[in-house]
Amino acid sequence: MSEALHLLVVDDDADMRHMLNDALSSSGYDVHAVATGREMHLALERYPIALLILDLKLEREDGLTLARELRERSDIPIMMLTGKGTDVDLILSLELAADDFLMKPFNLRELQARIHALLRRARALQTPAKADEAKRNRIGFNGWVLDQDLRELLDPEGNRVDLTYAEYNLLEAFIRSPSRIWTREQLIEHSRGLDATVYDRTIDVLILRLRRKIEPNPRQPQFIRTERGVGYLFAAEVQPLD
Repeated sequence: MSEALHLLVVDDDADMRHMLNDALSSSGYDVHAVATGREMHLALERYPIALLILDLKLEREDGLTLARELRERSDIPIMMLTGKGTDVDLILSLELAADDFLMKPFNLRELQARIHALLRRARALQTPAKADEAKRNRIGFNGWVLDQDLRELLDPEGNRVDLTYAEYNLLEAFIRSPSRIWTREQLIEHSRGLDATVYDRTIDVLILRLRRKIEPNPRQPQFIRTERGVGYLFAAEVQPLD
């Protein structure tokens, strides 16, 4: 039997800590639940933490600052928990510090599914590819390669391009349905599954950021085109790779 993965929960709400501890422990994880940034750092030094679940609004600390500080020295996946009132600009800032985030209140099954996806991605990135491995699920467009198993994007020169969780999901949705016109509401559903009435503007900003990463000229996009009054479509030719 393989050793349980260690998860670290940082939340100053005792009820939330107990709930997450119980739910994640029942899923087979070794859970450490703490209330402060100091306790977080001590746990990170003591245990081989595989993933951090961090509340954005701690009583006397800024969860976003803690996430940024950790990201500077560690690649541990970070799942942020935020309140419903979080504004759009802060949501976009979270994208740069965390690998994923969920709004409170959330569904425990969704949290567990996202944790599983983050851990799977982390393991894939740490495991060197083998020549005799089964064919990976890769898609190409104009020299770019999207590896759906590793959830990573390679430019035409073979360099990895860092994408946030939402940016990757947006690009994957486009590539899976090239030439389809997507409304903002549909893209929100595929990028996050968040409430479109609250986060409509995030799609335009995420599109802009994604264009800056993949377009030769973001001001005259070749791949992600705007359909005025409707939404966006992906215009590049897409093909599966061996």
